[in-house]
Amino acid sequence: MVMFNQITPVYPHKLRRLYGPFLTLAESYRTVVGTVAGSFGLGENRYTIPRFTFLGPEIGMPQKRIGLFGLLHGDEAACAQALLKLLQTLADQPELAKGYDLVVYPVCNPTGYEDDTRHNRSGADLNREFWRNSSQPEVKILEEELRTQNFDGIIALHADDTCDGLYGYSHGRVENENLLLPALQASSQILPLDLRTMIDGFSARDGIVCDCFPGILSPAPDIKPRPFEIIFETPARALPVQQAAAAHVALLSILSSYRSLISYAQNL
Repeated sequence: MVMFNQITPVYPHKLRRLYGPFLTLAESYRTVVGTVAGSFGLGENRYTIPRFTFLGPEIGMPQKRIGLFGLLHGDEAACAQALLKLLQTLADQPELAKGYDLVVYPVCNPTGYEDDTRHNRSGADLNREFWRNSSQPEVKILEEELRTQNFDGIIALHADDTCDGLYGYSHGRVENENLLLPALQASSQILPLDLRTMIDGFSARDGIVCDCFPGILSPAPDIKPRPFEIIFETPARALPVQQAAAAHVALLSILSSYRSLISYAQNL
């Protein structure tokens, strides 16, 4: 079921090719719902931030809502491919998403993707703009999503051109030990971990960095309870197919680990 009739965007060819497989999934599977988080005009074109929701099998209690974000930087195309691969996997094996509604934003920076640049067409690094009164329309759209979608967790995918291995960041020791570390270990079967003690200017251990830059995509500062948040980074110099495969494995691991963590907490 597709719900893209809310607006009539004009997609440049490069974006149309990227969106096409996601739209095909939404047309083919009732469990995949395509909508639009928001849109903005630039020149003669109107750009959208698409939203695809996978409705997992229900388990008799409120579904856990996880937001997944890709292409905040326009030159990280493998992140969108990882999210497509995840939706394709879940469409064929929905039991892997039992108890979840997954809200997927594959292209958060459409003009950057069109131009193959890290920044958007205004020259802004969107992943330094969140919760800082940004004027960037993409950030405003995504901040509204982060405020209103009632996420239990958010996961942002990135590719780093300064590293040769996988690494990540999560907000808190519980998430590090129970969600991020197993994801890194699972995906290290595809690409190696970055085992440096300093990554991107921050101290690190076993591929987990201890801090991150201000202004990254994150839950609204005043939201309580705070969703878990994970950043998963692949090495941009690796083959895109390897990056997508590693991120796909990591996402499946996080879904499985979070389900186990919830079940453990409920039995305490």
